[in-house]
Amino acid sequence: MSVEAASRGMKESYGDRIFLLMTYVLIGLLVLIVLYPLLYVVNASFSDPKLVINGQIGLFPKGFNLEAYRRVFMNAEIWTGYRNTVLYTVIGTFVNITLTMMGAYPLSRRNFPWRRGMMIFITITMFFSSGIVPMYLLVKSLGMYNSMWALILPSAISVYNMIVARTFLETNINEQIYESAYMDGCSNIKSFFYIVLPLSAPIMAVLVLFYAVYHWNSYFEAMIYLKDRSLYPLQLFLREILVMNQSDNVMMDSIEMDTSKFLVAEGVKYAVIIVSSGPILLLYPFLQKYFVKGMMIGALKG
Repeated sequence: MSVEAASRGMKESYGDRIFLLMTYVLIGLLVLIVLYPLLYVVNASFSDPKLVINGQIGLFPKGFNLEAYRRVFMNAEIWTGYRNTVLYTVIGTFVNITLTMMGAYPLSRRNFPWRRGMMIFITITMFFSSGIVPMYLLVKSLGMYNSMWALILPSAISVYNMIVARTFLETNINEQIYESAYMDGCSNIKSFFYIVLPLSAPIMAVLVLFYAVYHWNSYFEAMIYLKDRSLYPLQLFLREILVMNQSDNVMMDSIEMDTSKFLVAEGVKYAVIIVSSGPILLLYPFLQKYFVKGMMIGALKG
């Protein structure tokens, strides 16, 4: 009888059902608001540019057309930008993860001298920076100007991400594990490679997503530090097409009519967005289960 009473007490009330219904409706609307622009761009890239300009594109493509994608994939600079972006993202993310975990590990150890003072000093750098001009002069004086390293080393570590990683290590790896390893003759370096890294796979997956998205979408540093177009990342070519309205210079043949150029350029803009965003969109589902956990870890004790 008490079990039945408890089960009746666990039943949702009418107010709870209304609240859940309103929550689902609100979440559904937010999902539609987020997904519709992406769906529109995908449909516009496969549709007839005339219909796109006239606003006749809905949930499905109209006047199926692959001319924009043909233009994109025939352009050598797009492939150059793709190659450079993949290179910068892979190498940059590897450097980021390595330095972030190497910095988070000692700061997570309670027996590390001056731990609190170093954290205060490091945290200050989140709010105060040298500025663009001093950074530019530093990069140039170090001989990194117009090279790949100008896009990687100045942003080699994120203080926020290091704090997230440090919090993860503090809350998920017990000090007794380190003590047991030390008694067995394990040094700090061995503890880092054989204990910390294997147990940090979830947070490392989150950091890979953070850093990879940053490198993939970055173009401002390339605009400042690079002058050789063969080193440009994909996002810089995308900026030329979308922001500076140079589609006709980058993609079109001079013998084409102005109207044809305009129409094809409209399709090219949408196609380039899809081509440049595709890899990151495909990467996220594989790391999504770690994403929320990593964000919640960063909200715990500092």
